[in-house]
Amino acid sequence: MTNRPDPWREPVTVAQIPETGLHLEIEADAAARQVMAEIAGLRAVLSAHAAFDVTPKRDGRFHVAGQLTARVGQTCVVTLEEIENEISEPIDLVFAPPEQIPQMADLVDEAEESGEETPDPPEPILDGIIDLGRVATDALYLGIDPYPRKPDAVFEPVVEAADPEDHPFAALKALKADAKTSASRKPKGK
Repeated sequence: MTNRPDPWREPVTVAQIPETGLHLEIEADAAARQVMAEIAGLRAVLSAHAAFDVTPKRDGRFHVAGQLTARVGQTCVVTLEEIENEISEPIDLVFAPPEQIPQMADLVDEAEESGEETPDPPEPILDGIIDLGRVATDALYLGIDPYPRKPDAVFEPVVEAADPEDHPFAALKALKADAKTSASRKPKGK
């Protein structure tokens, strides 16, 4: 895959997020939806909407919670007919300044080793910005059904009647029959 810019960009400058937090709703435009469909191998992304609550935490971290809803055009893996599917993905991430990432990743590793419930490692805040469009795009990609099928589609394999002459020893049987025929053609007594 080529390294393309993110198709859906909604940058939020963390310095402008109020202490009480920020609620934001975003909608992908037609151009962004078209590029997302191409990247994901979909017929189309018909709609993509996300709602976020961005809440400041201590030490320059931010909690991003929300929901992505989208409608995508796919092809049924059984009937090969065009279908549309709904995607609804929850979003729950922590963003932290890049210098905190190694330390927080170590805490995640420690939690895994001790058997505790493992939190996801934080995402980095790059250049003082959290790109909510990219967060929503990632959620959309995660929510895509890799094997979409129509609700009433049932896979029925083609069943052919077994040929009694088609079995692993059919070739041997043919050779044996051929040998008997050859033996019966030889003149006797010579």
